Amino acid sequence: MKTTLLLLLSTFILQANSFANSSPDAIVGEWLSQEKDGKISIYKQGDKFYGKISWGKTPGKKDVNNPEAKLKNRDLIGLVILNDFKYTGSAWEDGKIYDPKSGKTYDCILKVKDNNKILEIRGYVGVPMFGRTATWTRS
Repeated sequence: MKTTLLLLLSTFILQANSFANSSPDAIVGEWLSQEKDGKISIYKQGDKFYGKISWGKTPGKKDVNNPEAKLKNRDLIGLVILNDFKYTGSAWEDGKIYDPKSGKTYDCILKVKDNNKILEIRGYVGVPMFGRTATWTRS
């Protein structure tokens, strides 16, 4: 009896989690960065998702940490920092995130949590296990 109940409960939880992120457009909208110093607008173009900086605490800030000299003078506002994400049914994967604070680009996985109010961003090099996670909140 306990085994049957446990099996049913486990099945319910797994199904609830699989439906929680069922909308491919769940990440579309405005997100406040973890440090609360910038907003990122995520949008869909074709079948892929992108994100650009739409607001920053310091207007007029430039991409000074970019390793390419010709890009160091571009504005951060309007800069696309999330590129080419594909929805896989439970996450947005196969994309890249550019970190203007370091000037580096990382592989990335995006996941929504807490009724689409939280966006978990996992940036990594090579393997997700060796990455870093940031949390953005819907704005």
